Amino acid sequence: MEGVNALFAAARDLQEFCRAKGWRFCIIGGIAVHRWSRPRFTKDADMTVFTQFALDDECIGGLLSRFAGLRPDAAEFARRTRVLRLVHENGVPMDVALGALEFELRCVERATPWRSPEGAELITCSAEDLIVHKSFASRGQDWVDVDCVLDAQGAKLNIPQILEELRPLAALKEDDGIIAQLEWRLKKYRLL
Repeated sequence: MEGVNALFAAARDLQEFCRAKGWRFCIIGGIAVHRWSRPRFTKDADMTVFTQFALDDECIGGLLSRFAGLRPDAAEFARRTRVLRLVHENGVPMDVALGALEFELRCVERATPWRSPEGAELITCSAEDLIVHKSFASRGQDWVDVDCVLDAQGAKLNIPQILEELRPLAALKEDDGIIAQLEWRLKKYRLL
């Protein structure tokens, strides 16, 4: 339980720092999976901050003034990969995606507050946007997470929105298999 408390404390502190700066953001990843399906082990707090390139340096510098980089070249790594890898003082790793795509803006705009079981109020992405994020990443655990969210949320999901958001992202990645994988899962849960 202590690890879970540390995770939510790190996410809360990261969120409050971004809020104080006036940045647009939302929590994604394992914490959002916790909200939209069932609790699962996650060791890091993931967030998107919508920087639209113009705020990249401000965001990187600001976050590194508050939190330690997870690697010595954290700023350069973030400029190269668009992910700033940080670590909270309690030891929890935190990955901040520097958002610039229109999908990322809409994801941040659709985000809503959620009170974690430990009492932290966190702004997380919608279930639909979580499915888009996880499908786009398309690693083994990501597909497990997609299955869990589809199973938990079912008919409450806006399936046309998910597909509309995911198709151009899959095209950018030049991976038609992403759509096929998701459609197979949607059929499995009788959502398509």
